[in-house]
Amino acid sequence: MKITFLGTGAADWDFYRDGHLDGYRRNASALLDDIFLIDPGPLVLNALETFGKDPNKILYIINTHKHPDHYNEDTIEALKNAKFYYIAPDTEIQIGKHFIKALKGNHATCNEVVHFIISDGEKKLFYGLDSSWLMYNEFQAIKNTTVDYAVFDGTLGDVDGDFRIFEHNNLRMIREMKLTLEPYIKRFCLSHMAKETHLPHNELAELMNKVNIETAFDGYETEI
Repeated sequence: MKITFLGTGAADWDFYRDGHLDGYRRNASALLDDIFLIDPGPLVLNALETFGKDPNKILYIINTHKHPDHYNEDTIEALKNAKFYYIAPDTEIQIGKHFIKALKGNHATCNEVVHFIISDGEKKLFYGLDSSWLMYNEFQAIKNTTVDYAVFDGTLGDVDGDFRIFEHNNLRMIREMKLTLEPYIKRFCLSHMAKETHLPHNELAELMNKVNIETAFDGYETEI
């Protein structure tokens, strides 16, 4: 399984204001094996063009939640060969060669947030955006399987006293969860970084490398 990060930013990144900046992050979304899109946000088409991905190859679309930085009807309509699948919490379905388990997530400003454990029969991905602390059912699902690659919400950086910790993670929360989840997850990755709460990418990546957590950037591609 291959994952390409089409966007790695939170909602406070603005394409028209920030798109020229070094280290610019589009709204968070990801592409699996060039055919499977997670979160059809408003900048997906721009990312596909920028990173040389053929939109006509995308066959399947799933969505974590319908906040506008993660869900855009125009994006769905533009991907002519793709079918959109709504997956309710606590549901398991097969889409093509992928098996998807949807788990209720912890994101207070949206009632129907789901996170995904996705398997292609060989590798398993946990995709957990947006989120604060994982719910207990998510921990149990991860514990009961072997996750090869886990993508965590890292919106808040190391900012102190931010009320958004009740729906997003800061880096200390990520580190704490990693200590518990290390027996069940092989590789950890950080995405969904807010513009106003994070160090520049190279500094953030260096910091997270010290605790063996990858820091995604737009266009980052890796085999799971």
